[in-house]
Amino acid sequence: MKLLEKTCRDIFPQDSEMRAAAKARLDQLALPHWALGDLMDLAIELAGMTRSMSPSFKRKAVVTMAGDHGVVAEGVSKFPQEVTPQMVANFVNGGAGINALARQVGAEVLVVDMGVNSDLSALSAAGKIIDKKVGPGTNNIARGPAMSIAAARRAVEAGIEVAQSLREYDLLGTGDMGIGNTTPSSAIAAVLTGRPVEEVTGRGTGLNDEQYRRKINVLEQILQVNRPDPSNGLEVLAAIGGFEIGGIAGLIIGAAAQRQPVLVDGLISTAGALIAYRIEPFVRDYIICAHRSVEPGHKYMQEMLGWPRPLLDLNLRLGEGTGAALAMNIVEAARAVLVDIATFAEAAVAQADK
Repeated sequence: MKLLEKTCRDIFPQDSEMRAAAKARLDQLALPHWALGDLMDLAIELAGMTRSMSPSFKRKAVVTMAGDHGVVAEGVSKFPQEVTPQMVANFVNGGAGINALARQVGAEVLVVDMGVNSDLSALSAAGKIIDKKVGPGTNNIARGPAMSIAAARRAVEAGIEVAQSLREYDLLGTGDMGIGNTTPSSAIAAVLTGRPVEEVTGRGTGLNDEQYRRKINVLEQILQVNRPDPSNGLEVLAAIGGFEIGGIAGLIIGAAAQRQPVLVDGLISTAGALIAYRIEPFVRDYIICAHRSVEPGHKYMQEMLGWPRPLLDLNLRLGEGTGAALAMNIVEAARAVLVDIATFAEAAVAQADK
């Protein structure tokens, strides 16, 4: 049995008994009923995911998957492709947005080369990045498929392998780096949500009006040229995805099999999450949508994953895993609500009249 199928067989729903136990405790906390709102709802999710009434989230990591995209040749990004390896170097040197926010929450940043169109072997040999390169960037999806089905499988299984190497971590976050990657992500959003391209496409790194109209036209061409089957996650990835998007999907699948909660970052990470969900629907039980991106398609993608209201909505649009890192603070807070607040009985506080 291949790694993808074997891993999917190990994914089960959250533990309903643990969810019920968490709900029962939260109902008795020494505060007005459900006064901490969404934090209490999240606490139930965490108990169900981890099968524990006292989960620990001391060991945290944001996994930033990097890959390049042939569709950049169509003028869909304001930045040139050489920015991708330059930003990978910035991650390694600790100077990027994700490094700052991960440090704040006490999380490691792990960078994975899934398909950067540059030789990063020196960084991988030095142990500074994880080498899972499937190829030197995808093909131009405006002209044909991004990759073969075999390459799509390799990308997803590489992500699973990364997850398996991170079993000792309590909480994972997804991140991305790849110039042009909002285009395949928007294409995935259109295909899997059934929404028109105009409804799911934003300005990415800051396109002007002319550039934005061009991006819309390119996306229409992408869908017409490739016509992926929305019921088949691997086919969608192969037709219009990216190597880092496949890696993110695999990371989520692998984490779900290990009962690890995963904070999903922005548009690109959520495209990966949708691919994972299409491959194995039960991964949704281990996904926490970290924030709402300014990219318009993001909300429709999150709704498909059962998260109409993510943890944060701060007008973020950076990617890298920054929203996931920020939301780790919220996960820690939800854990504290479940574990550290006394019940009425424990605190010897009289309850309100019923």
